[in-house]
Amino acid sequence: MTAPTSAVSPRRSASGLVWGVAVTAYLAAVFHRSTLGVTGVDAAHRFDINASALATFSVAQLAVYAAMQIPVGVLLDRFGSRRLLIVGGALMVAGQLSFALATDVPLAIAARVLIGLGDAMTFISVLRIVSLWFPGRRYPMMTQLTGMLGQLGAILGAVPLVALLHQVGWTPTFLTVAAVGATVLLMIVAAVRDTPDGEGAAGTAPTLADVRRKLADAWAHPGTRLGLWTHFVTQFSGTVFGLLWGYPFLVQGQGLSPTAAASLLTLMTAAMLVTGPVVAHLCARHPFHRSALVFAITGATAVVWGVVLAWPGRAPGWLLVTLVLVLAVNGPGSLIGFDYARSFNPVSRIGSATGVVNVGGFVASILLVLAVGVVLDLATPAGRAAPDLTAFRWAFAVQYVLWTLGAVQVLRYRNAARRDLAARARAAATPA
Repeated sequence: MTAPTSAVSPRRSASGLVWGVAVTAYLAAVFHRSTLGVTGVDAAHRFDINASALATFSVAQLAVYAAMQIPVGVLLDRFGSRRLLIVGGALMVAGQLSFALATDVPLAIAARVLIGLGDAMTFISVLRIVSLWFPGRRYPMMTQLTGMLGQLGAILGAVPLVALLHQVGWTPTFLTVAAVGATVLLMIVAAVRDTPDGEGAAGTAPTLADVRRKLADAWAHPGTRLGLWTHFVTQFSGTVFGLLWGYPFLVQGQGLSPTAAASLLTLMTAAMLVTGPVVAHLCARHPFHRSALVFAITGATAVVWGVVLAWPGRAPGWLLVTLVLVLAVNGPGSLIGFDYARSFNPVSRIGSATGVVNVGGFVASILLVLAVGVVLDLATPAGRAAPDLTAFRWAFAVQYVLWTLGAVQVLRYRNAARRDLAARARAAATPA
């Protein structure tokens, strides 16, 4: 009676190890991605740039990330997760080394491009590992758990990074960041495998026609586009707040100390650890009502932001805490988009469909990062060295345009996906 248990245990142990190291790779990617969030004010001083120029650092990183999602999805279907995680980790280490040594804007932007390129290869590679190492019924929970644990990287990129930066300075801090990335890269090389049977997940080299067909098939399904717009509408507010503009808003706009601002960003990330499993449970239990959860998350975020922006004077501490707690749900909410990609696409094009979905939130984030930077420069009174609270209010009000667009598109493609499911059910019930 013990033989089945002994046969299954090594498989479970191996899946736990491979997934654990893959999640560590994603945690490191989030850490690399987040390092600009709490160092933006210092970066502006180091490179002697204004808000719009600072925004180009994040835009370069996010633009490469978003632009690479579909190509990376195709490469993932061809080469598998292990190879892409190794290449991605190496690119991020190179980017942080360059950022540590950069003294001018072009080199700094090039460094953020390398980080964005490596980051682009990481998350969807980990999701493919989840899809190949775990049964489908566990996919929603494992996806949320992956996203949730990965956000621990943002915690490392908040208070500890601020403390290190203020203690040892710019170059030693980012050399340390690069060393952390190199350590994780060695773990990937040692432990990650693509499939449980030990064979690579790589397929045959696709022709250009195969690539176009696979992307066209993924894009043609309304469920994939529902995933893209779900990712679009739920992700950008929390991402932009944590990635770049939240820290300056809290320090320069709300008058908090650097440590207090970094602590709020840490609280936002820690809250994701709690909300992620809740969102996953609701998605698994009510798969036909996932869009209702998307609308609830988006609506709550818009309402709380409205209160913060309309508050006379600086917002009280309890309101800022409420804001970061609501923003914490944005990350888990955006992962619902990947669940749609898995639900509506076969395994052979999950990489491509996931890449399409992942474009949504990062395109929205790029638009918001740029818009906030431009509005801050336009709304900052002449002669001031930093934006005031009024400038930040006008800048963050741009979010409502993106929320409106995203909500309309989610509703549109939710209805289209439901019609498609109904049509397939009628076709299956019709006798041949």
